[in-house]
Amino acid sequence: MKKSNSSDAPVVYSSEFGRICPGCAKPVKSCVCRKNSSQPAGDGVVRVRRESKGRGGKTVMVVTGLPLDATALTALAGELKRSCGCGGTAKDGIIEIQGDHGEQILAELAKRGYKAKRAGG
Repeated sequence: MKKSNSSDAPVVYSSEFGRICPGCAKPVKSCVCRKNSSQPAGDGVVRVRRESKGRGGKTVMVVTGLPLDATALTALAGELKRSCGCGGTAKDGIIEIQGDHGEQILAELAKRGYKAKRAGG
């Protein structure tokens, strides 16, 4: 029987620590590489702009610059949709809210402690 070399395959689970991060080889609970990469780089300002190009004439408010990971971004998108009473989505690090609700979105973001401003014309 051939013995496998332990350096060939990275450890992904340990009975002592549980799941192991493949990036930093530490337990997932104390992983340092995912915490550092979860926040996108930016200037700290959340921008809200109105778009209608390429959407069949429908207006959409686009929120960019949020320093959140994907799950928190989806949760915030849900809260914004409920406060505006409309639909929308969170994808690729941005939130899209259907309709022209710029002032309401700015007020909601300010209430949550984000430095937000209108972008565009």
